[in-house]
Amino acid sequence: MRKERSVMTAQETLRSRLHVEKYLTNVRSSVANTADDIAQGFFEITHNSFALLGLAVAFAVVMLMARPDLRQAGELKLMGWLQARQESVANYVAPEPEAVERAIAANPTDLPKQQAAVAYWLSRKYGVAPEPLSVLVSAAFDIGMKTKLDPTLILAIMAIESGFNPYAQSPVGAQGLMQVMTKVHHDKYENFGGRLAAFDPITNLRVGVKVLQECISRAGSIEGGLKFYVGAANLESDGGYASKVMAEHLRLLAVVGGKNISPFQATPSPPRVIPASLPVNETETTKSDEQTAENVTALSS
Repeated sequence: MRKERSVMTAQETLRSRLHVEKYLTNVRSSVANTADDIAQGFFEITHNSFALLGLAVAFAVVMLMARPDLRQAGELKLMGWLQARQESVANYVAPEPEAVERAIAANPTDLPKQQAAVAYWLSRKYGVAPEPLSVLVSAAFDIGMKTKLDPTLILAIMAIESGFNPYAQSPVGAQGLMQVMTKVHHDKYENFGGRLAAFDPITNLRVGVKVLQECISRAGSIEGGLKFYVGAANLESDGGYASKVMAEHLRLLAVVGGKNISPFQATPSPPRVIPASLPVNETETTKSDEQTAENVTALSS
């Protein structure tokens, strides 16, 4: 009995397996047929669409040949569209950069502590916003490190020369933050695009430092170099220019050292633009513009 049951079970299992295989075969066949039907339908649709498109094009060509007025109207409309496209491309103006990207300014709080203290101190004393001063202070420290000049000396010269006015100009043509004689030192601006770069604060700063280096090297001392810088090399007195610069230099050194000194302590009245090629003492009349211009010219030669 057990043997007969085993035989019957095996037969049932075989029949079930054959049934499943037959079912799967039918499913695969149905899927294949469906895919064939879809592909055939797609081919017929696209074929008919291309045929209709071809008929439409042929009809349009015939109409244009039979109706010159329609062809001419179409040509005029097409030419008008092409011209409008060309004008729109020619008149395209690139979007303006954000104003903040053009501004020469920085957040003083982003500066190292000593530089931020200098920026705020100069801002209070000279009535200039701390944000643009922060850029100048940072640049002065960077350039000073590279040229081995004390950055507070560079800032002191800017303070006495222009009061941090990047557009200052003296009667004899000294321009910008450090009141460089642009006509005399025009060659130093060539790498920056020409003379108009004198009114770019950072460029003027770099050129002014270069002139200052030459003056100090020629004179052999900072005080002597300042006398050359102001154009008083051949005069007995520089009108107190070097003393003013050195006094401001010492005050800035104190600020860098962390001392709390008032910006208005023992300082003269607000600085006016002092030409880098004129004596500060107005009693030394302009014996003058011609003499000092000759001094600066001699220095640059």
